[in-house]
Amino acid sequence: MNSRMTHVVPLVFAFCLGAVVPALSYPETAFAPPVQPCLAPLQWEGRSVEYNHNTGRNTRASVSYDAQNHRIRLLQQNKKHTPCQKYFEFIYLYNSGLLFQIEQKTKQCSKIPLTQAWDPFDIPMNSTYEDQYFIGGPGDMIEVQEWSDRKPARKNEAWVGVYTVKDCYPVQETYTRNSSITTSTRFFDLQLGISDPEVFTPPSSCQSARPERMDSDC
Repeated sequence: MNSRMTHVVPLVFAFCLGAVVPALSYPETAFAPPVQPCLAPLQWEGRSVEYNHNTGRNTRASVSYDAQNHRIRLLQQNKKHTPCQKYFEFIYLYNSGLLFQIEQKTKQCSKIPLTQAWDPFDIPMNSTYEDQYFIGGPGDMIEVQEWSDRKPARKNEAWVGVYTVKDCYPVQETYTRNSSITTSTRFFDLQLGISDPEVFTPPSSCQSARPERMDSDC
């Protein structure tokens, strides 16, 4: 996905989710290239970590993803004690063209027009198959496929996605812009479905929302 996550947190591809098992650990497997990409789930909940290579920051969040209704909810997680750091809840409502940014402690709210189009966490049908391999160590290997938007007329990829072979869950997405690394997002602890659809409903404090985005620093 292009810059959708960089609003929360708005790559040469480095896959850091787990160590790829060395070739000597098990016989090398020859995978036949798939005819087309797998179909990713339309609704799931889980967690993500986005690394912004421009700022050097990791941002962790709980994710509720609803491709059926074109909406995403991100709840930033505080995993470290950073002085004067604000943490937000983001509700992206693409059908309404709106982004709500809620400061978790004060519940202050910003209501911001969404300028980018809906961009789902999936593998576009016109993607280029790059590779298939296992991640993890012996006994807990997970088979994944790597796809990109690479085309013969373009030298470098602007997007690389890694998805599980079994259920087509997103594992990692990497985005580049102007040949420079921008963001890399990893996904984990995914569960099918939306446990509470109300997470996509902005709180009452958003009835008097400000029109500008809030800064994450005090």
